[in-house]
Amino acid sequence: MIQALWSKLINRETISYLVFGILTTIVNYVVFELCGLLSIHYLIGTLIAWALAVIFAYITNKLFVFESKSWKKEVVVKELTSFVTCRIVSGLFDFGFMALAVEILAMNPSIAKLVSNVFVVIANYIFSKLFIFKK
Repeated sequence: MIQALWSKLINRETISYLVFGILTTIVNYVVFELCGLLSIHYLIGTLIAWALAVIFAYITNKLFVFESKSWKKEVVVKELTSFVTCRIVSGLFDFGFMALAVEILAMNPSIAKLVSNVFVVIANYIFSKLFIFKK
């Protein structure tokens, strides 16, 4: 039973998602920090970082994680629409968490961003697996 669960959880897809999820998080975090260095308000920085991370994530998820090979217009439009919709949901969580953590809990924005990204990566994998790149 443990062997079956292990092989279901640890496979090429989940490992590659984890790798590209980490890279997406790095894109998100670096852009967020650069926005901070440019004195951009942390919520605007969160939005900019989110948008660039979504573009990076769609391309890497399509090509390397879920290996969606079709570039037909209707396939890409369907995938991209679903992808962006799901990322808006997780982005709203990220945005809301950042506002709550920084404004109400007085958490350091950089630490709050790292905590938020853990939950966002998990939610995005579930969305991608079940709704976007389903086989």
